[in-house]
Amino acid sequence: MDSLESYLFIGLVLFCFGLYAVMTRRNGVAVLMGIELILNAANLNLVAFNRFGGLSEQLPGQVFALMVIVMAACEAAVALAIIINLYKTFQTIHIDEAREMRG
Repeated sequence: MDSLESYLFIGLVLFCFGLYAVMTRRNGVAVLMGIELILNAANLNLVAFNRFGGLSEQLPGQVFALMVIVMAACEAAVALAIIINLYKTFQTIHIDEAREMRG
């Protein structure tokens, strides 16, 4: 199980689950969880390509993965603030209600 293809397959499964969650869910928190799954799939691919790409002396895959993790944390903080504001305004966290926030 220690091959590039197995890591890429697991990354593909994570990406598909995340894409399915983003496309089918209307709950804001579930959509955020789907986005996090997509970002984790990208991180897994970055680290796997770094490990099996012959660049083990350098760490570009791990550095990029760390940058993605930091970006995901910032995204989650901003998105949760938006969802909290949506809940305070409309008493719901369904993202379809956000269309009414235009003004």
